[in-house]
Amino acid sequence: MSNIEVNLEVAKELGLNAEEFEMIQKHLGRMPNYTELSIFSVMWSEHASYKNSIKWIKTLPREGKAIMVAAGEENAGLVDIGGGLACSFKMESHNHPSAVEPFQGAATGVGGINRDIFTMGARPIAQLNSLRFGNLDSDRTKWHLSGVVKGISSYGNAFGVPVVGGEVMFDDCYAQNPLVNAMSVGIMKKGRLIKAIAKGVGNPVYIVGSATGKDGIHGTTFASAELTEDSANDIPSIQVGDPFQEKLLLEATLEAAKSGALIGMQDMGAAGIICSTSEMSEKGGCGMRIELDKVPLRQKNMEAWEILLSESQERMLLVVQKGKEKIIEDIFKKWDLYCSVIGEVIEGDRLEFYYHGKLKAKVPASALVLGGGAPVYEREYKEPKYFKKYKKFDIETVEEPEDLIEVAKFMIQQPNVASKRWIYEQYDSMVGTANLSTNRPSDAGVVNIKGTNRAIALTVDCNARYVKADPEVGAAIAVAEAARNVTCAGALPLAITNCLNFGDPYNPEVYWQFVGTIKGMTAACKKFNTPVTGGNVSFYNQSNFKGKVAPVDPTPTIGMLGLIEDKSNLMTLNFKSKGDLIYLIGESKNDISQSEYLINYHKITESPAPYFNLDEEYKIQKTVYELIVKNLVNSVHDVSLGGLFTTLVEMGIPSHLGFDITTDAEVREDAFLFGESQGRIVVGVSSEHEEEFIDFMILQKTPFSIIGHVTRGDMRIDDISYGNIRDIEKMYLTAIENRL
Repeated sequence: MSNIEVNLEVAKELGLNAEEFEMIQKHLGRMPNYTELSIFSVMWSEHASYKNSIKWIKTLPREGKAIMVAAGEENAGLVDIGGGLACSFKMESHNHPSAVEPFQGAATGVGGINRDIFTMGARPIAQLNSLRFGNLDSDRTKWHLSGVVKGISSYGNAFGVPVVGGEVMFDDCYAQNPLVNAMSVGIMKKGRLIKAIAKGVGNPVYIVGSATGKDGIHGTTFASAELTEDSANDIPSIQVGDPFQEKLLLEATLEAAKSGALIGMQDMGAAGIICSTSEMSEKGGCGMRIELDKVPLRQKNMEAWEILLSESQERMLLVVQKGKEKIIEDIFKKWDLYCSVIGEVIEGDRLEFYYHGKLKAKVPASALVLGGGAPVYEREYKEPKYFKKYKKFDIETVEEPEDLIEVAKFMIQQPNVASKRWIYEQYDSMVGTANLSTNRPSDAGVVNIKGTNRAIALTVDCNARYVKADPEVGAAIAVAEAARNVTCAGALPLAITNCLNFGDPYNPEVYWQFVGTIKGMTAACKKFNTPVTGGNVSFYNQSNFKGKVAPVDPTPTIGMLGLIEDKSNLMTLNFKSKGDLIYLIGESKNDISQSEYLINYHKITESPAPYFNLDEEYKIQKTVYELIVKNLVNSVHDVSLGGLFTTLVEMGIPSHLGFDITTDAEVREDAFLFGESQGRIVVGVSSEHEEEFIDFMILQKTPFSIIGHVTRGDMRIDDISYGNIRDIEKMYLTAIENRL
């Protein structure tokens, strides 16, 4: 196949357009051969080059005093968390592979994101995930859900890093194209960073870890194309993972990182050898000569382009100081892993790939990479027709139900609102000793930083319906909610990573959503001083319904890191004692826009994003953080999906305590209980701290109101019984598993 005659039609089959085919010829000064064309195909794919997004991505705030590496400079972000330690974290998508082969797609997503962390020299200590599926009543969704969850648990549990948080949402728009976003977090000592760089002419280049096979070939191109009914035929594009091999690779690479023998190290994920060699070379201003026949193979008769593009898992590329080869070789021998010299660093901006002594490809490294010769596009964008229609929604056209008790029971069982127990119980959350959230529920996952009095708070957040309704507002809400969650856990927000999931960037209405999202994220990140450390853009997420292509709702998932300076300030969400006073910080609004209540109970999907004010949100969060530090509250939980009623139920379930509250006479009762207007946090206050709490709140000039008190288990609203917390608990905990 490598002898195939190259022309424009072949280029198009590999995902390149006519303009790009011409650009390749200019870079090379000649017609490429098939291997070289394949190289450009994967490196210039959307997944690798960000060619349709990088212009806007660069406008995000990426600087801050705690940021230790620039966004995109290394495999993951790196943030100073004090005490001589740094935190590495990143989130990426594995959407298309998971749509076609849910188990392996999700499993290798977990493996890949963990490698991004430990290739920098950091030890992974926590994992999170953000998942989106279609209608839960669909057999296809059940297949996706079951496979993805099993894939995450199988790989993650075997690898031995706890899952400390996540989110799962269901919507028809994800029916064929689920979203699987995986986040990993690691800790390292400052000054121990291993860079993804090559330098030093004559230094040997090693491939370490597993052998190379034909799995995942053109996987990067596959991730940059739309899914069709024929996508099941692309299963060879999906990688196959081995978590036990990855565990060995983790220990070996961390040992190598401490050896003093490494120049640079790069995870071999998307686009395999060609991506690692080009990115490391371009960063170091050098080239590499690689002999592909020295790459350990697990399949016979592989061609040069297959070896170059294979995305076989659990592999790393190392550049080692000449003369220190034995140090590295002994380490990997100890861990029973392949460790093979496959080439050396050379002068000049060129990559030379040989196979059995024959030159198969010669390409300039700089021409392949983001920020180098890879194309950069600015796509047309225009406001979708639906946008103005959404704005016309009037709450007065929605009749308030007479029986709100039945509404409450209905709402607590909706898949997006109900407990995800069936899912998270399949994950190992207790492996190791770092997870501080076990039996201490809070709005964010909390992880201990051993040897210090500090902890980190982690969360992933996005409501795609809000973003579709108004991309700027919805994306700002995603950042604000993430900040709200880490704040409610007692942490100061530090920085974010992201995974931006959208439809086809060539669709002007989709691109309008993308641009609006970037603007909203920018505004919110600047307000909360949470710079972007890196992330992932995933386009072409869409479903094909009887020939009509429908993009997923724009889903910019935010992964946030917060720092708890003193572990004694760790805050939980559960009510603590009968008689505690329940206060609402922030103001209730006559608003049910884009709420689960409006969509699922009234079947109205067209409405604007819920009420949101960025300045108010920031002030409220600062106030709540101070309340926690001053020990004036003993439970804190934000109001989000499902509204205030869901918040109170979630606060009551852990200790089987109920609530007795009074609604706001100025606000519709359904809006008060089930609306999702932003900037609201519920706190529990003991009677002994009430006076001090009130005095502090008055000084802060932050809106607040007492809404009731904690009971032994009864749930009462406006003197009407809504039952016992134990009854609604059963509904809440079993709603999803009862539908599977």
